[in-house]
Amino acid sequence: MTLIRDKDFGTPARTSDKQVTLEIDGRSVTVPEGTSVIRAAAEVGINIPKLCATDKLESFGSCRLCVVEVEGRRGLPSSCTLPAEDGMKVTTENDKLARVRRGVMELYISDHPLDCLTCSANGNCELQDMAGQVGLRNVRYGYDGENHLEAEKDESNPYFTFDPSKCIVCSRCVRACEEVQGTFALTIGGRGFDSHVSAGADQPFLESDCVSCGACVDACPTATLMEDSVIEMGQPEHSVITTCAYCGVGCGFKAEMKGSEVVRMVPWKDGKANHGHSCVKGRFAWGYATHQDRVISPMIREKITDPWREVSWDEAIEYSAKRLKEVQEKYGRKSIGGITSSRCTNEEVYVVQKLIRAAFGNNNVDTCARVCHSPTGYGLKETLGTSAGTQAFDSVLEADVIMIIGSNPSDAHPVFASQMKRRLRQGAKLIIIDPRAIELVQTPHIRADYHLPLKPGTNVAMVNALAHVIVSEGLEQKDYINERCDLEAYEAWREFVLREENSPENVAEITGVPAEDIRAAARLYASAHDGKEGRAAIYYGLGVTEHSQGSTMVMGMANLAMATGNIGFEGAGVNPMRGQNNVQGSCDMGSFPHEFPGYRHVSDDATRSLFEQDWGVKLDNEPGLRIPGMFDAAVDGSYKAMYIQGEDVAQSDPNTHHVEAALGNLDCLIVQDLFLNETARFAHIFLPGTSFLEKDGTFINAERRTSRVRKAMSPKNGPDGQGMDEWEITCRIARAMGYDMQYNEASEIMDEIARLTPSFAGISFDKLDQKGSIQWPCNDEAPEGTVTMHVGGFVRGKGNFVVTEFVPTKEKVTRRFPLLLTTGRILSQYNVGAQTRRTENNVWHEEDVLEIHPHDAEERNIADGDLVSLESRMGETSLRAHISERMQPGVVYTTFHMPETGANVVTTELSDWATNCPEYKVTAVQVRHTNKRSDWQEHYDEFTEQTRHIAE
Repeated sequence: MTLIRDKDFGTPARTSDKQVTLEIDGRSVTVPEGTSVIRAAAEVGINIPKLCATDKLESFGSCRLCVVEVEGRRGLPSSCTLPAEDGMKVTTENDKLARVRRGVMELYISDHPLDCLTCSANGNCELQDMAGQVGLRNVRYGYDGENHLEAEKDESNPYFTFDPSKCIVCSRCVRACEEVQGTFALTIGGRGFDSHVSAGADQPFLESDCVSCGACVDACPTATLMEDSVIEMGQPEHSVITTCAYCGVGCGFKAEMKGSEVVRMVPWKDGKANHGHSCVKGRFAWGYATHQDRVISPMIREKITDPWREVSWDEAIEYSAKRLKEVQEKYGRKSIGGITSSRCTNEEVYVVQKLIRAAFGNNNVDTCARVCHSPTGYGLKETLGTSAGTQAFDSVLEADVIMIIGSNPSDAHPVFASQMKRRLRQGAKLIIIDPRAIELVQTPHIRADYHLPLKPGTNVAMVNALAHVIVSEGLEQKDYINERCDLEAYEAWREFVLREENSPENVAEITGVPAEDIRAAARLYASAHDGKEGRAAIYYGLGVTEHSQGSTMVMGMANLAMATGNIGFEGAGVNPMRGQNNVQGSCDMGSFPHEFPGYRHVSDDATRSLFEQDWGVKLDNEPGLRIPGMFDAAVDGSYKAMYIQGEDVAQSDPNTHHVEAALGNLDCLIVQDLFLNETARFAHIFLPGTSFLEKDGTFINAERRTSRVRKAMSPKNGPDGQGMDEWEITCRIARAMGYDMQYNEASEIMDEIARLTPSFAGISFDKLDQKGSIQWPCNDEAPEGTVTMHVGGFVRGKGNFVVTEFVPTKEKVTRRFPLLLTTGRILSQYNVGAQTRRTENNVWHEEDVLEIHPHDAEERNIADGDLVSLESRMGETSLRAHISERMQPGVVYTTFHMPETGANVVTTELSDWATNCPEYKVTAVQVRHTNKRSDWQEHYDEFTEQTRHIAE
């Protein structure tokens, strides 16, 4: 059996490898057995009228427009639900079928205003288009003045309007909400002539469970559900295919334009990461690109207490180069460095790391992946041989058991979560390991088979206990291990996991999870293996990596997958859910201080010689400073200048007081971004960046998929609108510093990347434009790219089992700080909120709140909505409390989207032993009722107000 994704009709379905040949209107067509007749007809260019069948929904057969005749059969079956059979003869057009279709359409359109100006003006009524296709000219049925044609609009959602007067109750929106999104927020209320689409219990959309993904808007065949932007601006005139700039799913979109203005973002059905679906951020939250807060002109100032002065690009670049060279002359070659951005394109990131290595003359380059997924790179490379996830997102549709560890896909990767939910509704089993009861623990039509709510900081103990059960009960896959893995390493690991310290009974004391639940979850995961009796997949997020043992845990999960034979097959693997849109790409492009592009160490003579020859400059063979090292060196005075591309480290990095002390001690800080963010408060030079709508380049998502980013509008980051590509800004600084780095266009940068990086050797803009997207490695061995890694063997040769000792974090609860704080994200906001806070998404989440269990709240006399103090040994902030059963006693949770909250004021200096990834997920805190904002927040307000006046 194979999985096919029908591009035109129906959601993915398993079809037989067997081919069948049938005749449709006299034309012969051969398709896989199980293909619908309507799809088979489309293969030979026959367009059967349809209304309930769409490119994203399962075949339904309710509208009766797609009926056909089949020779030798009675009745008129719906072609969308009729499977093609060998020898079948189908007729799609004759007088009888035309009469039936016109009659059906007449009934539909009698319930819809024929003089609908919105439909006519905006060309958004598929219903009227279909009426024309079936030849309907007149409607015999009159309107009932008491029916829904007088119903009021629902304009509660900030992005789209629901106009029930135009609704024909076709159910497409309801089915989209169920089948595509998996939220089940919409229903059909009433019966007979009283039937109507209802959001929840006849609530306004904004008050319902609707997550504003836009699936219902896309599915609607009339103007019942329509984007407000289309209502205001009219239909777009042209479109540009690009890639979303939010999370690591990497959804493909059509930016539909009217002149140089975006009318709407429509999810691209050929986007291989999203297949035409979207979330509220990618679909609607793009208004930040033209927000009034955007800084358009370059600005400079001598001291951070001086007012900003707008300057030309020439002056800004010359001034930047001058300040950087002055610092180097005074403090030495290694006194400067930079940070690349995971929100920028591969091409933009590549030139920044090249600037630092070739023009600065050192390896002091790092990226935000340091503070999120650097343990992924280390752990997967040590065990499997490559620093990236093993599968495509579509692989989840083949999984029989899904284990989610430290990830909340519904909020952080919602489009992938919808795909995962589809598989879970089909019967896949679900194990969730998370301190918090995330949405997937129990959601409509889905309930986790096991939720293991472990204490924060005990991941490694848990994975060792799961391994103990698998090995001690003989559930490992010996043939797989013998064939693919290093047996000496396996035996050492096996001996380790069998120790009594790793037994579920012992680990239950550490994690707080009952031993019987650990055993049951381990048996369930091990019951699916190597594509023979089932397949099990692990999906994990920052709840794994942002720990002092993040790298250890990544290796522990790889151990588990190898032991059960669950790598190298569809439906299996170890899959990191990357946070930002191009965090994978920023790592691939050589943003770490010890690695060139392609994860090759700077001390390797052959690799360094390759880059030296191409770049025409001698390169440093010693690793540079990581981000924490940069901050420490800045505080002690040996690191004096920094170029930060598109990262707000003053808000996103841990131990805010230390970060601010470091930034404030720099002689020169260059910030390149869209907005005057928290980091820019300490900047001497501000270089305005570009939004994704103004970029030409590529992003790489969590499944190693390289996708094109295309300009929908010209760059707006310059005086008088004379904008500049971000990669060109970097190149001009390099040239001003004396290193000749220049390209004519972004495609030339990708050509250089491909020339110097084996895993990208076969990738170019031309090839991406032809194929849509490509998963690396793409080279002579894999000219079309690589969907699934480690098929038939591991990249490193033999799989490497690594002993994963559990070392408790140094962060301990005490009488003074008796609770553990963990952090995460929410659906409507993104990362530090720089983009989403400047959109209508604030309707759903306008402030960070602290989730606390009712028991802990009662002990502290805290009511829901109270202002509370959140204090750790590092600092204190305040925010509102939200009492939630999702939390376990002793654990509290907050997001970090709002700068005024300052969540990272309380997070600690502790980090992963191998990569320095901060331990955001384990902070000992106390929570108390308070009546005032914290001292830090008062200082923040004062500093922000001063900055605002200086900017003005």
